[in-house]
Amino acid sequence: MRTRPATIAEVDSWLTVLHHSGHLHRAQSGPDNTWTVQRTPHSCPWTLHHPVLAMDWIEKLVCEIRQQNPETGR
Repeated sequence: MRTRPATIAEVDSWLTVLHHSGHLHRAQSGPDNTWTVQRTPHSCPWTLHHPVLAMDWIEKLVCEIRQQNPETGR
C-alpha cells in the first residue's frame, strides 16, 4: 500500500527502466502529466493521464513480467 501519492518523476523513472529493459517499445511523456506507452511495435499505444493511473498501469505490467519470469526479483 502506498503511503504517498505517485509523482511525475517516479512515473518517468519507472517507464525509463521498463523501456531500457526491453519491456516497453515506447514510452514518451506528454503535456499535462500524460504519458504515451506502447508495449510492442505493433500494439496500440496507451495514454496514461495522471501519475496515479500511470503507476497502476506500471504495477500491472510489472506483475505480468514477474509471472513470465518468476526468477526476477526486486
